[in-house]
Amino acid sequence: MSQLTLSGLFFYPVKSLRGISLERAPVDSRGIHYDRHWIVVDGAGKFLTQRQHPRMALVRTALTPGGLRLSAPGMPDLDVAFEPEGGAEAAVQVWGDQCLARSAGEAPASWLSHYLGMDCRLFFMPEQTERPVDPTYAAPEDRVGFADGFPFLLISQASLDDLNRRLDEALPMIRFRPNLVVSGCEPYAEDGWRRIRIGKVIFRVAKPCSRCVIPTINPETGEKGVEPLRTLNRYRREGNKVYFGQNLLHDGAGELKLGSVVEVLE
Repeated sequence: MSQLTLSGLFFYPVKSLRGISLERAPVDSRGIHYDRHWIVVDGAGKFLTQRQHPRMALVRTALTPGGLRLSAPGMPDLDVAFEPEGGAEAAVQVWGDQCLARSAGEAPASWLSHYLGMDCRLFFMPEQTERPVDPTYAAPEDRVGFADGFPFLLISQASLDDLNRRLDEALPMIRFRPNLVVSGCEPYAEDGWRRIRIGKVIFRVAKPCSRCVIPTINPETGEKGVEPLRTLNRYRREGNKVYFGQNLLHDGAGELKLGSVVEVLE
């Protein structure tokens, strides 16, 4: 078997907005530092995603020395501090979880409300908030930010290549919003992994990732299609769900670096 390497490293500062490709990334108790640190919620505090609002796919994120910059078609750029002082605290809903969060302020609320055409606000997860991972798959100490359920999603490049050979038009990896992309293995080899190490960080493979409609949204146009779910449904379906990629948990802090060797421990 050829050497496995970390060939893609991504994080998504704001849940369901565009992600950022990284050369290296610090890892803390929640995953990549500031991954899914922010969340867009409606007036009732319920999270918003591309599933219902595909225009969110067009909002780009970029890191600045002081925080985050949001950009979207027809909108002026907006800078948001990592953790602005004085924001009101409130409970926000992410699936079945209620999490204590803090408002990022009126400027991002106005910006996002104007762009999405609805009342919404931007919140961030303060350091003291602890959101446990589902104990069905995780240890009591495992934590996650505002990601759907797990701190990491891994997909092998070979799995995407295999899928693209079945499609009329190849799709980029960003459609699937992974954190970690591994090269050098056979397609879907990640399905059989149980523990891996990248650098000094050890990961536990928790469960396969069931896919929603988000990969069918073109991140350049915000338009929905039928692929890749139509094709995945033919050969990656189990029961009533389609799986592509693996959700990971991690042990301890560290740093991830593009090009690092990926070691399969189990």
